[in-house]
Parts: sequence; structure tokens; C-alpha cells
Amino acid sequence: MKQHTPKHTPAKAVDLFCGAGGFSLAARNLGIEVVAALENNHYAAATYRHNFIEGSRRPPLLFEGDILAISPEAFMQAANLTPGGVDIIMGGPPCQGFSTHRIKGAGIDDPRNTLLLRYFEYVQAIRPRYFLVENVPGLLWPRHEEYLQRFYKLATEAGYHVSPPQVLNARDYGVPQNRKRVFILGTAGGHTLPDWPPRPTHFAPESSQVRAEGLPAWCTAAQVFATELANDDPNAIHLNHRPEMVEVFRSTPLNGGSRQQSCRVLPCHRNHNGHKDVYGRINPDAPGPTMTTACTNPSKGRFLHPTQHHGITVRHAARFQTFPETFTFKGGIMAASAQVGNAVPIDLGMAVIRPLLSALPACIARQSQ
Repeated sequence: MKQHTPKHTPAKAVDLFCGAGGFSLAARNLGIEVVAALENNHYAAATYRHNFIEGSRRPPLLFEGDILAISPEAFMQAANLTPGGVDIIMGGPPCQGFSTHRIKGAGIDDPRNTLLLRYFEYVQAIRPRYFLVENVPGLLWPRHEEYLQRFYKLATEAGYHVSPPQVLNARDYGVPQNRKRVFILGTAGGHTLPDWPPRPTHFAPESSQVRAEGLPAWCTAAQVFATELANDDPNAIHLNHRPEMVEVFRSTPLNGGSRQQSCRVLPCHRNHNGHKDVYGRINPDAPGPTMTTACTNPSKGRFLHPTQHHGITVRHAARFQTFPETFTFKGGIMAASAQVGNAVPIDLGMAVIRPLLSALPACIARQSQ
């Protein structure tokens, strides 16, 4: 008699504040089924729909709208979810309220900060085995301590063990970018996760791990520019700069030159040490700069092409975030740049989700006892 083999049921996830879908793609690459997602930005939702829903056999249900206006109960009913029926909720509440670029008291009472608490209202209703929050390091600033404490209090009272905030740098996980982000992990049943946070996989070139142990060094920006852009790639676009700015770019030394070395050094620049990276070229021999929501604009940071006289393209920015070439961003260069800058790098997303997936069978066993 032929023995019946039980059909494998993939882990299920919900992606809140999904944006273009960095977390969703990381989860999908690990074999996780994303059953529902929510995003308020129209262009980001269009990108998510194009890459995850159109032509998919089992697409996630995408809610396009304000999470404050969509109740967790309505979300669950539409997505056919029951409490405990999802393994992972992941998401990064919009981080502008927590941004380290906001000075003095800015951001303390930013209404976007309350979205972190709204995120947990969804967790409390859906009851996933794990929840994962991603945000900027500014979340840990004293000015936002009240929101973070309330979040931890709610999670603990709901029976979750919540890890201390972990600041991880994407370059330590194979991403060719110097990008620090905060991750908070909650585990149902009050249990800790033994392999959290994930161990780094890449190290500084001069470190003992690289020299003595033979482990891989940080990936550099060179790999982003090693492959030519496809002619039919809608995201192989860069800003059109004024002729006088192009001349400034021409005078900026290749492969890492700064604006101080260009032909355009304003008097205020001579006596001002801030914003040194503005109009600077990316250094191909090191991990790239943090991709921001203005990552294709050289006036906003070190986003000038290493050897060409213009800013990087959306595709280059997406490569820094380890998106595949087949992933298309919708909405034009400015909207696409914002989506790329807000996204979780795919390889980093996989690194933080993988320990959850490994521990999932034990978590399910504990809950069934």
C-alpha cells in the first residue's frame, strides 16, 4: 500500500505597513505564505499589487488604506483570519516621527508615532506566534520613550515575551549598504527565542573573522554597479540635472569624491562641517550609504554615481536594498525612490525572519500542550 505523505503547510504571515513589499519578499523567499498586507500609500500599493498579486496563484489580500480607519476585526474578516491562525506579523510603522533627522523636540507628539500602538492592536486581535517590528534607530531616543514603554507594556500584558530592541546593520548580513535599523521581536507564550538576534554573516575586511576564520567580508557598492542596466528596465532612470550641476559632478573626483573636492564650494561650505556627503560620489570599495526616501537625489546625500555624472538610478538604489532585477517599482522616480528608501532590505529581512521559521515547530508544539 502506498504510504500517504502529509502535505506541507507553509507558515503564514501578515505584512502591515507593507510599502513596496521588502518584508513580504523576504518572507516569500523563505517559503512563507503572506496571506494579507496593508499599505496606505497609493504608489507603494501599486508596486505591491504588481509584484505580489498580478499573475500570482495565491496572492495576498492587499488592503489599501489608513490602518487607523481599518479595524483589526474588519481586516481579519476580509482576509478570513482567525485568532492564532497566523504565524508571523511583520511591519515597520512609518518612521518619520522617529527619524533621527528631526531636531530638538520635533516628533515627540507626531501622530505617526501612535501607529506603533495601532500595530499592536492588530497583533492583539490576530494573535500571531511571533511579531516583528522594524524601525529607525531614532525610535530609541528618550523623546519617544513613552510610546515604546506603552508598546512593551501592552505586549507583555497580552502574554508576549518581547526582546530588547536590537540595532542591526544591514552590512553585517550581506547587504551592500551601511544601514542601521531597530528590530523588536515578540514571541507568544512568554518564551524567548534562542537564536535571536541573528548572528552576523559578514564582517569588516580587517576583522579576525575575515582574516583568520575566512568568513565573508562586507559586500561593497561595487557589486551594485558591476552589471549594466537593462535597456527595457522602467526603473533604470535617474534625475535630469541642470547643466551647471553636471559640470560640478564632472569636477568631483571619481569613486568617492566629495563636494569639497568639486569646482563648486560655496563660502558657507568652507565654514560648515555638516552634510559633508551632499553631492558626494558613492565609494565602490565600501558598503554604500543608507538608501533614504531621496536616494536618487545627490543634493540629499552621497548619492552621486561613482563614475558617471548624475545621481544613481532607482534600479541602483533597489540593488543596494537587494531587490531582484525583476522587481518593478511604480509611480515615477520620486515615488519609486521613496519606496526603495522605506523598504526593508531583502537579505536583512530574510536574516531576521529565518530564526523565527526555524523555531516555529517548537513554538507550535508548546502552544498545543
